[in-house]
Amino acid sequence: MSLVCPRVLAMTTLMIDAGPVAPTARVTRTGGVPLAPAGTPWPCCTSCKGPMQFLVQVVLDDLGEGVEDRGVLALFACQNDPGMCDDWEPDSGGNQALLFPTNGLEPLPQPEGGVDEALLLLGSVRAVSLLHVDEPDYDRAGVKWAAGNDRPASSVLGQLGGDPAWIQGDETPSCTSCAIPMPLIVQLEEGPDHSTAMNFGGCGSAYAFACEPCGRAKFLWQR
Repeated sequence: MSLVCPRVLAMTTLMIDAGPVAPTARVTRTGGVPLAPAGTPWPCCTSCKGPMQFLVQVVLDDLGEGVEDRGVLALFACQNDPGMCDDWEPDSGGNQALLFPTNGLEPLPQPEGGVDEALLLLGSVRAVSLLHVDEPDYDRAGVKWAAGNDRPASSVLGQLGGDPAWIQGDETPSCTSCAIPMPLIVQLEEGPDHSTAMNFGGCGSAYAFACEPCGRAKFLWQR
């Protein structure tokens, strides 16, 4: 008698544009105001020294691995002079990925000095719906979902967890503390509205990784 192992379906967790949400909502969202512990300074670019633009907040509990209060990931990138500060590189200083604890978060005050808000915040705040698609390949999962729901592919804002769908080569970063390759937390698309989209070089994708035990995170994009 032969034994047949049950087929295990690998799934992709898509992030679908769910419309506007409050700019300080404690949810996974693109845009809005970053939430951080009191006294956290607004991240600045190490190249041009200017304050970075806040892009995304990810509530790590949404990864759905049965662990609560895992914290929040906040992503920033320099938009003071796009293309000049290497904001696509994980260790260039042109972007920052920060892990914060769940408790004690409050809206991060904008830096002083009359900085143009468009350089600090995206033009819209979008909530996400998390949908599990029984397709392990992220690109195919997005196409499958859009075709089955009569929605444009641009409604897919990214994926939560899973395997990166690299546009170029594999650039999975390692933790600077323990040297272990970091797991993907979120892959992001620029967004459906070009006037308020994130800048990943024009039709690019971004990738954020984290080593939660070490409290480290890294962020990069490709096009």
